[in-house]
Amino acid sequence: MNYRYLGNSGFKISEITYGNWVTHGSQVENDKAIDTVRAALELGITTFDTADVYANTAAESVLGEALKDERRESLEIFTKVYFPTGPKGPNDTGLSRKHIMDSINGSLKRLGTDYVDLYQAHRYDYETPIEETFQAFADVVRQGKALYIGVSEWTAEQLREGSALAKDLGIQLISNQPQYSMLWRVIEGKVVPASEELGISQIVWSPMAQGVLSGKYLPGQPVPEGSRATDEKSGAHFIKSFLDEDVLTAVQNLKPIAEQAGLTMPQLAIAWVLQNKNVAAALVGASRPEQLADSVKASGVVLDAEVMTAIDQALSGVVQDDAEDTYRVSPKTRVA
Repeated sequence: MNYRYLGNSGFKISEITYGNWVTHGSQVENDKAIDTVRAALELGITTFDTADVYANTAAESVLGEALKDERRESLEIFTKVYFPTGPKGPNDTGLSRKHIMDSINGSLKRLGTDYVDLYQAHRYDYETPIEETFQAFADVVRQGKALYIGVSEWTAEQLREGSALAKDLGIQLISNQPQYSMLWRVIEGKVVPASEELGISQIVWSPMAQGVLSGKYLPGQPVPEGSRATDEKSGAHFIKSFLDEDVLTAVQNLKPIAEQAGLTMPQLAIAWVLQNKNVAAALVGASRPEQLADSVKASGVVLDAEVMTAIDQALSGVVQDDAEDTYRVSPKTRVA
């Protein structure tokens, strides 16, 4: 397992990071989820990403149970705040000071730890002054409840404003967590250049485009039984945009490229995002330990220029790379 610095800091994380968005507390039974976390540790993954909203807080509890006997100092644990949790009352969502303070305390209790290594704003909150949000984050850091601050799916302009406020308050904004894959490259136009300038890394989710880049979804064929596309609890909504006949046909063109590189399709997809120097880690999930065993083999893989060009040619015409899409992710009003 290779490790990379997160942003302009001395903090290192495993470049394959375990995320429990659609598995823990919902799709996978708790004992299987715990077995998969332990398998991740054995494979060299030390970084774990979750959020209070996942399975309405249950995912944090499962992760906390899985990691309870591990040496805390040897782990990097991330969580997030923004989306509604609990009874979803008027203050159970967003990035207000009240919600942040309530949420960090709840997350720490569920995770069974005194602090998280990275506390992330899960989206941008248009209803809360950003100054209020960052003052609350600064207090969370000073109280020792989080070591670093990150965000998720923020635009280049939002990153600039947040980074400046963080510096004024004496804390570090070191990461952004956007969607990024061979098929979804919208961060390359503005977010990545701004992040490089600001000393912010990307921790990317869905490097396999919700599983489409595994090649198991075939053009003209029904989606496989038991796949993510059939399970409303495991991201079926997110995969819909990739289940296009042209996209699925183009993805099949990647198979000979992966074979020539000596990689599986999932390994090729994960290795591709890690070629971007602004990417600190690729988030991977798994419902079975053997899935992780395949994914971690992407760590340290270097794809030469010929392979990168072949990938671009194979996917020509189906890649989404409009930088304007970064402005459509955070809801303009809170969802609760």
